[in-house]
Amino acid sequence: MAASSKHVVERLMTRYGGETYAQAMGLDLSQNTPMPLFLWLVAANLFSARIGAEQALQAAKALKAGGLTSAERMAAATWKERVLILNRNGYARFDEKTSTFLKDMADHCLEAYGGDLRKLREAAGRDPAEERRLLKQFKGIGDVGADIFFREVQRVWDELYPFADARALKAAHKLGLGDDAQTLAAHVERAKFPALLTALVRADLDKALGDLAAA
Repeated sequence: MAASSKHVVERLMTRYGGETYAQAMGLDLSQNTPMPLFLWLVAANLFSARIGAEQALQAAKALKAGGLTSAERMAAATWKERVLILNRNGYARFDEKTSTFLKDMADHCLEAYGGDLRKLREAAGRDPAEERRLLKQFKGIGDVGADIFFREVQRVWDELYPFADARALKAAHKLGLGDDAQTLAAHVERAKFPALLTALVRADLDKALGDLAAA
């Protein structure tokens, strides 16, 4: 890694604490277990809406704090319970539609995969294109939502690594860190790659790329 690239990566990781959005929610995706995988898909739904990332994070954390931590619990909650949690935690503009999406997502997860997204992975034959297709069968998950899900799950779903979404790659290009996932991944050890992607996305959202490049 060139000295300038190394310094840019260090500034990124320092500025944003080397923490992913899933970690900010208190999720440990490294264990590849049903609860964090389902909640991260819920978060991917929230993050992909036309709403601020911090508002989406607040809403995702509130759903977790409210005990809606599995497909079973999400499906069992009433529509109004989900709406109230979303409405009170930064998601007021989308609360009613998203409450319905979350119910549909939970029902589909239970019916198709017994509440366990690891079974989606196996149903897809661990093929990223097929995993994306199956993820998009969840209400509210399109390509952006699938990208957000992949961004962090690649730590434990080996077939995805290295994966970088378009927004992270655009930010990386502006900082001179590369134009493709393979080049970008070479800047950090594998376990830290999702945190680097998160830092790039957050820097872009904060409009901090110019400052980071010039520092």
